[in-house]
Amino acid sequence: MNETFPGARRTITAAAAARAQHDARRLQPGELSLLLILALVQFTIAVDFIIMLPLGPQLMRAFGINTAQFNLAVAAYAFAAGVSGLAAGFFLDRFDRKRALLGLYAGFTVGTLFCALAPSYPLLVAARALAGLFGGIVGGNLIAIVGDVIPEQRRGAAVGVVMSAFSLAQIAGVPFGLLLANRMNWHTPFLALAGLSALIWLGAGARLPLLRTHLDAIGAAESSVQRMRGVLFNRNHLVALALMAIITLAGYLVFTDLATFLVKNVGVSEHQLPWIYVCGGAFTIFTMSGFGRLADRFGKRRIYTVMIFFAAVATLAVAHLPSGLRLGLVLIFTTAFTVCMSGRFVPAMAYVTACIEARHRGGFLAVNSSVSNAIAGLAAWLGGMFLGEIPTSPGADTTRLVGYDTVSWASAALSVASLLLIYQLRQVEGSSATATGQAETADPLEAAPVPTELVG
Repeated sequence: MNETFPGARRTITAAAAARAQHDARRLQPGELSLLLILALVQFTIAVDFIIMLPLGPQLMRAFGINTAQFNLAVAAYAFAAGVSGLAAGFFLDRFDRKRALLGLYAGFTVGTLFCALAPSYPLLVAARALAGLFGGIVGGNLIAIVGDVIPEQRRGAAVGVVMSAFSLAQIAGVPFGLLLANRMNWHTPFLALAGLSALIWLGAGARLPLLRTHLDAIGAAESSVQRMRGVLFNRNHLVALALMAIITLAGYLVFTDLATFLVKNVGVSEHQLPWIYVCGGAFTIFTMSGFGRLADRFGKRRIYTVMIFFAAVATLAVAHLPSGLRLGLVLIFTTAFTVCMSGRFVPAMAYVTACIEARHRGGFLAVNSSVSNAIAGLAAWLGGMFLGEIPTSPGADTTRLVGYDTVSWASAALSVASLLLIYQLRQVEGSSATATGQAETADPLEAAPVPTELVG
């Protein structure tokens, strides 16, 4: 029969190969369990950072502080995260990933608890710095775990699952935290978050395996300084850091003053603003994992390229919305903007992870976290240089924002320019577990995964 119908045989073989490739890109149940734990950790980190912004009026009343002092409390987290991220680059890869995660997450939980209990403004700033000192490194460690555990052909989808926690924080964590604050006081959201973090810490300790495989690639006699030199004095690493810095800069240039622009220029009321974040977060829960799957199927750089152009168009569209536009239409534009901007990050992060050797991955991602925090602050400062306020009419008490369109063009240009960097990156030489014929564990929570080098 095979000799009589060779075409049919080839068709069946091609179909079987296509099914095998599809199955290889599908996350396994055990991997999903691990990713759920990581996403829960990321969720608490995201809520802790975001919840400070809408709590501003309550905190300023409670401590009798002005806007500049409140901004310092917000910035304390980012500054501490930047310093600790740089320091972690010297030592993070020396530790088992699980123990490093549990140690950092414990520090974050204690810092969040101290925020809830802070009796004065100086102690609140100190507590925010403590939370940032540990919480700022957790995100990089999470991505390092994904890079160590999930094979390259499924890594885009895995990053999408973990990053979806930011969306969940927007549509569930922050509104619920505000509800607690409005019903009780500003202490309550931080108390609830510290309690939830403690429960997640216990779950992670019980379910995560020891993740030591990256240690096999580390030289025993290699000092911390030598390891940091390996992270920083590597062309591929520097290009990757520059790429992530530009992505962060382009995003924060527009995001920082988006709410102010919508209120002052478009006419969105302050009580309508939560809908901007709820709708954007609701859609990105699904789109971020979807973009991850597309990146695994069609190529991470290819999907990143497509998303960059969509993001540039969405950025310019939002920044040029006319005054008096109905809320429904505003939500369409802002949701598309949020989806496209977050859609850049998933394929970029998945590809960057594949370009870093396992022995340097934790240190690199810690440095990347430090750079990203510094760039976020820089973006807010640079954006402010281009912005100003003028009266809506002669003698009017209300003002409108000017210069936001200029900032949007700068953001769009930076996004497009980032394509020059991602096509300079090269995946590290080696082979994945599947490429080498090594069996993949069906449940990474039952046994620590075998270290893999990524396909070049």
